[in-house]
Amino acid sequence: MTRGPLTVRVSRQLCCGAGMCALLAPEVFDQSDEGLVVLLAAHPPAAAHDAVREAADQCPCSAITLHESP
Repeated sequence: MTRGPLTVRVSRQLCCGAGMCALLAPEVFDQSDEGLVVLLAAHPPAAAHDAVREAADQCPCSAITLHESP
């Protein structure tokens, strides 16, 4: 099944700085000097979608939301 374009959103207010996102998908997420999530690519390439989904699933604060177009 082919999935559509993926849009990533993050909430720095919810972020607890665990850093799983940056470890799992470093091409899409980074951390600020304060340890909070930094979104590098709101529309990641298809090759990164699995890693981005894993990062969202592993985020202990639910600070990452994914929106997928059909």
